[in-house]
This record gives sequence, structure tokens and C-alpha cells, in this order.
Amino acid sequence: GGQVGDTGTLTSSHCTLTVTDTKKTKDNVYLHLVTVDDGDVGVGDILTARIDSARRAAIRRSHSSVHLLQAALRKHLGTHVEQSGSYVDEHRVRFDFTHFAALTPEQLAEVEKEVNAQILAGLPVETVVTDLASAEKAGAMALFGEKYHGDVRMVKMGGFSLELCGGTHVENTSRIGLFRILSEGGIAAGVRRIEAVTGTEVLALLDGEKALADKACKALGVTNRSELADKAAALAAELKELKKTVEKLNAKLDAAQISSLESSMEPRNGFRLLFAKLDGMTPDRLRAAGDMLKDKYPDSVSVLCTVSDGKVMLSCSCGKDAVAKGAHAGNVLKKISPILGGGGGGRPDCASSGGRDPSKLPEAEKAFREMF
Repeated sequence: GGQVGDTGTLTSSHCTLTVTDTKKTKDNVYLHLVTVDDGDVGVGDILTARIDSARRAAIRRSHSSVHLLQAALRKHLGTHVEQSGSYVDEHRVRFDFTHFAALTPEQLAEVEKEVNAQILAGLPVETVVTDLASAEKAGAMALFGEKYHGDVRMVKMGGFSLELCGGTHVENTSRIGLFRILSEGGIAAGVRRIEAVTGTEVLALLDGEKALADKACKALGVTNRSELADKAAALAAELKELKKTVEKLNAKLDAAQISSLESSMEPRNGFRLLFAKLDGMTPDRLRAAGDMLKDKYPDSVSVLCTVSDGKVMLSCSCGKDAVAKGAHAGNVLKKISPILGGGGGGRPDCASSGGRDPSKLPEAEKAFREMF
């Protein structure tokens, strides 16, 4: 069922081995993958095996929760849900299943609540070895695509879950402790994946969330975590208003900069040309400034640029009369951007691009004016 192998130690009076994994072959031979920490080991040696019991208990909690999860999904989503794969270790659960759409937050909450309800119900977990026909008659869920031979092992959790499984499980669902879904998403057409945690991993998750909330409280200046959401909403609203104010001020500053540049426009062959470098501009503000120019001067062709972190950002705008006469903002930037070590293009009336060499701006300006 996707369960990882046990780890632990193998020891004798003359050697110590660390078991890093265990595997089962098709011939039902159990292999212990080990590293030799001390001494030598040979055929015929008698060793004492010690499983990492804390890790094994955590794996058992994870594996049993997968059975409850599948039953909960089938209950709340429909019996079309079937397991497509899983991975179970001591830290978390990964469960793949057939379903046609993403789960809504409400559905995820229902499934998580259902699993925890079955944990709190303290259902006995029973294992029965029987033949496949008897298991199928009892209604045991089997892993899709898996081929079963001879006797099979049924794992029953009260009257809630009945599956064929060869993995390890808790004796009672209450031993799982808690179950928390971390994420849900699609991994293939018609296949979804849920990742979750159980037991002490849930406590670690809650501790992490508490620490994060406390850190946010400190940053926002609130003393109670219950006040955090309201404080965050108030700050978000305040920031939104401040952003609007800043945008209005920037628009006025940009308009003032553009007004001061109008006298620098050069009439040439029926066009009004402008190539200008503006400080502290963003790409959006460059485009907005270009829109001001083309709206005010329909015959204008302007290239506005700014330098930030050693890179050049360009915006070219052409008024409607200039476009009618053959001007094309995208073609302008295709001509001058390579000079600056960049590239770009766009529509006839508006285009944007960038470059990596601000020192070539005079050369780019010269090429721009030579186009008209």
C-alpha cells in the first residue's frame, strides 16, 4: 500500500549494523539493506533485530489514516473514487485517487472532519487472512490494477473501512491521534492527490502555525491572535487607499515631467519625435506617460526610457496620425532594442522592450531619429 520499509539495527557480540530499509521479494524473501557500523558479519551469524519502534508506530498511524481517508472520500464524493497510488512514511501521507474535479474547500473540510470522527470513534482494527473470493464477497476494496494470488489479507476498521492490504496498522483508530490535510491537487487527467499528516506531525504543524501567528501578531502590534484577521484586513484597506494616493501623485509627477519634455519634441517629415530618459519610472508608468503624449499629440512618435538596476526599460508610443503615416511602435523598438542588448516589439501604437546596456542610449537615440 505504498508503505516504506522499517529501519532499525542488527547486532551481535562482534558487529553492529544499521538497517536503512527493508524489502520483500517476489519469492517472499525479506531483504535487510544495511550499513556496517562496526565489526564483521558472515553467513551463520546470529543477530538480534531491533526495529525503530517510534518510527514504525508513526508509519502505522499514517497507513491506517489512508484507509479512513479513502472511505471518507467515497462517502462524500462517490463510489467512483478508487486508489491510484499512495506513499506512506513516518512524516506524511500521500494518497492518489480517481476523481473528475478539484475538491472544494468545503469538501476537503468534510473529508477531514469525517476521518477525525472515525479516529475519535475508536474503531477496532482487525486483520483477517482469507481467499480472494471471500474477500470480494465481503466487499473489501482492492488496489486498482493490482493482481492478487492465493490468500489475501483484509484490514477492517469497524464498519467504516474494509480493504485488502499487506501493510502495518494501528490496533484501534484512536491511536492515529489526529488527521490534517495539507494539500489537494491534480497530478494527471482524472487523478487527484491529497497530502496529509497524522499524530505528532499534526502537533508539529499546529506548533508551526502558532509560531507563525505569534510572529504576525508581533509584526502587526496585536496582543491576541483572535485580533489578527481584523488587524490584517484593516491594514490591507489602508494600504489600498495609500496605493491609490501614491498612484495619483505619480500621475501628477509624470504629467509634469512630460509637460517639461514637450518643448524637446522635434518636428521631422510630418512627425513629432521625442526620445527621453525619465528617472524612477516603472514600466506601467512609462506606458501611461507615452499614452499621454500620443493622445495629446496625434502626430507624435515617442520613446521613453528609464534605467533600473543597470537595465533599460523602453516604451514607444505613436499617435493615431503618426500611425496613419506609417509609424509603427513595435518596429521602432525592434530597430533600437538590439543596440541596447535587448529585444522587443508590439502594436503599431504602443510597444515595450528592454535592454542590458544603458551606455548605448545615445546610439539608440540616433538610430531612432534616423528612422524618420
